[in-house]
Amino acid sequence: MMPEAVRAVDDVVVEEEEQVEVETADVVAEQLPASPYDLPGGWYVVHSYSGYENKVKANLENRVRSMHLEDKVFDVVIPMEDVVEYKNGKKVTVARKKFPGYVLVRMYMDDDSWYAVRNTPNVTGFVGSGTKPSPLSRREVERILGVEKEEGAKKEKPTFKPEWEVGETIRVVGGPFADFNGIIENINVDQSKVRVLVDIFGRETPVELNFDQIIKY
Repeated sequence: MMPEAVRAVDDVVVEEEEQVEVETADVVAEQLPASPYDLPGGWYVVHSYSGYENKVKANLENRVRSMHLEDKVFDVVIPMEDVVEYKNGKKVTVARKKFPGYVLVRMYMDDDSWYAVRNTPNVTGFVGSGTKPSPLSRREVERILGVEKEEGAKKEKPTFKPEWEVGETIRVVGGPFADFNGIIENINVDQSKVRVLVDIFGRETPVELNFDQIIKY
């Protein structure tokens, strides 16, 4: 066969392989469920010691592999959310755990899978009544995992959680009261403002400040 003919045959083969890959990807995409609720197994809530969620996830995934339970325990999820905070007077977006002390596990519930999850280090138990807890409902799963109801819906804006509390002492870093200390009397999240009692000449005077004008004391 002439070299030109060989190249032509190779080109046809490559095109056919690329077409097969595209079609396979399309089929896989069509097969993926629109909601995590429709994946195999049920979603269960596991309680852990607060601050140990990542360790629970790692430990459980290792136990599933070592106990060969991949066909019963499929997924371990720590629900996260983007939160806007003010740190040192600057607005930053950070990832925070939605439910500290809780982990979601997608699994088929039986004695083996229950034992593997329940006896994972730093797990205190399943959430729910009875010896066999019930899985979350579709509404709960989609709300916790943030499934968008409408195609093309705008991504939800990060929620804001102030790093200060009412009654906490802060330091003013901007405006006419810079370098003064004060006690937070009120927090207005909608307007990004706080009312602070500032000690001015021996008298506590309420002043309104923006979030970016104060830092933790």
